[in-house]
Amino acid sequence: MCDLNDNESNERCEEKSKSKSNHSKWRSNTKKATSEIFYEYCSNTSIHGVQYFGQRRPITEQIFWILVFLVSIVCCFSLIMSVYHKWNETPVIVSFSEKTTPVWNIPFPAITICSETKRILKTEGMTYANFYNNLTSSIRAGEKYTPTNITKDELDEFRTLLHICNTQIIDKGMPLLSTSKIDYYDILNQMLPNFERYFFFCKWFNHFGTCDTLFKKTYTEEGICYTFNGLSSKDLYREDTYQHNHFDSHNAIEYSEYSNRTLSWSLQNGYDTDSGFKTYPARVLGAGARAGIFIALQSFKQETDYYCRGPIQGFKVLLHSPDDVPHVSKDFVRIPTGKEVLIAVKPNMITTSIGIDDYHPLRRQCFLHNERQLRFFKIYTQSNCELECLANFTLEKCGCVKFSMPRSLYTPVCNEDKIYCYDRAENDLLMSEFTEGLKHTAFNFRGPTKCNCMPACTSLTYNAEISQANFDLEEMLAAGGDTSFLEEFPGSQMSRLSIYFKESQFITSKRSELYGITDFLANCGGIFGLFMGFSILSMVEIFYHATLRLISNIIRLAKNRNRN
Repeated sequence: MCDLNDNESNERCEEKSKSKSNHSKWRSNTKKATSEIFYEYCSNTSIHGVQYFGQRRPITEQIFWILVFLVSIVCCFSLIMSVYHKWNETPVIVSFSEKTTPVWNIPFPAITICSETKRILKTEGMTYANFYNNLTSSIRAGEKYTPTNITKDELDEFRTLLHICNTQIIDKGMPLLSTSKIDYYDILNQMLPNFERYFFFCKWFNHFGTCDTLFKKTYTEEGICYTFNGLSSKDLYREDTYQHNHFDSHNAIEYSEYSNRTLSWSLQNGYDTDSGFKTYPARVLGAGARAGIFIALQSFKQETDYYCRGPIQGFKVLLHSPDDVPHVSKDFVRIPTGKEVLIAVKPNMITTSIGIDDYHPLRRQCFLHNERQLRFFKIYTQSNCELECLANFTLEKCGCVKFSMPRSLYTPVCNEDKIYCYDRAENDLLMSEFTEGLKHTAFNFRGPTKCNCMPACTSLTYNAEISQANFDLEEMLAAGGDTSFLEEFPGSQMSRLSIYFKESQFITSKRSELYGITDFLANCGGIFGLFMGFSILSMVEIFYHATLRLISNIIRLAKNRNRN
């Protein structure tokens, strides 16, 4: 209470009472203005059902319309969340392109051929089976294997064959046979069967004759193979890798017809507009066997070592993109002896649209060409990435890598005592990738793993349709009375291989946006409009009534009260 005898206290009392009065007036004005705004908004809004909230109606009707409005909001946001999850989890769809693509727009597949004969058997000396049986007998007896009656060259050949023969039979008890370092590539070249005898004849457009100008040596996990139409090591590997610096020096075949040309193709941009017919990598003019490649392959009974590669002899053929490093043991087609094999190729190419560039790689589940850089390779492909990851994992687990794996100049190469280790490392890596990948199955996409080798957004693969028939060379020569061929090539087992595009055009697939920002907003707007009649202007209406309109009403009521 105010003291009436104190003038100063009276003034303070008057100020407090005036402040309370002003505060009461402001609250009254705000309450009245808010009430007016609410009824005005309910009477004029375009949102369905809201107009019933501002009318004088029985309580049951008001409860009914409130429940209907709430149910409508719940359904609306439930459907919007469904649209959001679809936009967030599957923003990219793979669909067929609108136009067909001619086969001369893409390179002919790179063809890697591996003979199961890794070494010509000598009439003198020990075979691989003799070496291995003596070695395993010593290991079982708990003795140290001491090679006797063999030369250093024979021991080096055996140590090399241990890496490319059936490594699954080698257990973890394999000892180090020699402390001397050897160059496995040199040894493989020394014991390599003669190329012209095994690759007897080739036909590629105007080329009729020997195959040495069409194929180049390729060093794989199964030894030396030969590749047609693959990129050279200079174009595949980075400058500081062993492969980039040494593969050409090991390559004895002159590969002159295509290797001296400038690379005129990339997976993202295709061939250069000014490139003609003779391109690098090579392409064809059309479909059919006439436009493909024909190869006559030959092997010899007396030069076969069944213990090294097992009972199935002949050749392995791998079709792959020119910018892929061949991984022969992973995917191949067998060419048996005494058969003619026809491979009709159907390309499968996936391109990308511009709209997916802004999405994170995990959302679109692929890498653009400039998003994922590899340590050893200049060109990113899923196959190259997996091979590099295997090399890194093997180095981490075993302290060395297999001689065929991509590596830097100073990375140690595994000797024979590490064969079991690097063979197990590949299985361990597969299990690790599988375990990590399972963690993200609930999200309906492949999550990040140790390798992180998702497909390239633009990719090219070759599907094969295979047919074969018997190719009996001896019966054919006997029918013609010609025995000179078998006298020149005793024990010959001939096979013929023909590879060509099945059709002149093919339908490519394309990665494009399934739900862009525009599509997402359009779907949300449609749901809001269907359930509530809500639009962008409705949102502006709410903002207008809650701010500008409310403030102006409060000011107007305050002026009227002061005037009265």
